Amino acid sequence: MKTANIPSLRVDPALRLAVESVLEAGETLSAFMEQSLRAQIERRRTRQAFLARGLASRDEAAATGEYYAADEVLRELDTMLLDAQSKGHN
Repeated sequence: MKTANIPSLRVDPALRLAVESVLEAGETLSAFMEQSLRAQIERRRTRQAFLARGLASRDEAAATGEYYAADEVLRELDTMLLDAQSKGHN
């Protein structure tokens, strides 16, 4: 597979020093940057999916007129959490 380049990134010298100070043994700045990009992509994809589910839920509730009170939902979530914890799924 061919590789592609990411444009070079100009940063404040203090930021570069901060990054270099947290590199693990044998880790390169390039490897750190690639891992950081991959992690940020995953966070944004997760956020986009979360928002899409929320908007779809909102639309479904508006279409059906079926809504739930926040305290009812929180009680159900607490029950689910306690059940999972009692089964050893922390």
